[in-house]
Amino acid sequence: MKRVFALSLLFSFFILSAFAQRTSPVGKWKTVDDNTGKVKSTVEIYEKGGKLFGKVLELFDPEKPDPVCEECDEDDPRHNKPIVGLEIIRNMKRGDNEKWEDGDILDPENGKVYRCKIWVEEGNLQVRGYIAFLYRTQTWLPHK
Repeated sequence: MKRVFALSLLFSFFILSAFAQRTSPVGKWKTVDDNTGKVKSTVEIYEKGGKLFGKVLELFDPEKPDPVCEECDEDDPRHNKPIVGLEIIRNMKRGDNEKWEDGDILDPENGKVYRCKIWVEEGNLQVRGYIAFLYRTQTWLPHK
C-alpha cells in the first residue's frame, strides 16, 4: 500500500511539473518577427546587481551573417558593434506583480532605444517597448 501511495505521489509530482509554467524572465528566449512569424534571434535575460539585462546570443538571418548596429546612435557605445553579444535590454527593475520595468530596450534594426517593461504570461515573455503612451508588445517564446 505504501508503495502504491509513493508511486501515485511521484506521478502527481511529474504531472504538475509538466504543467508548471515559467514565472521568471531569466533565461533564454526566442524572438519572433511580427510580420513573418519566423524566429529572428535568441536572447538571454540575466540578472546582474538586482536588475535584468538581455543580450543577443544568436541570429537566424542567413542574408546577414555578421550584422553590426549601424543604426545605433553614434554616442551609444553599441554603435557599429556586432549584434550577436550586444546588450539590448538594460537596467530593468522589479516592479509590481512580477513585472520588470524602468529599463530600456534597443531595436538594433533601427537603432532606437525605448523604455521597456517585461513580464512572463502563460509561459511566454511579454516585451513592451514604449514612448509616452505609444507602445508595442512582442511575445518571445521560451528557448528549449
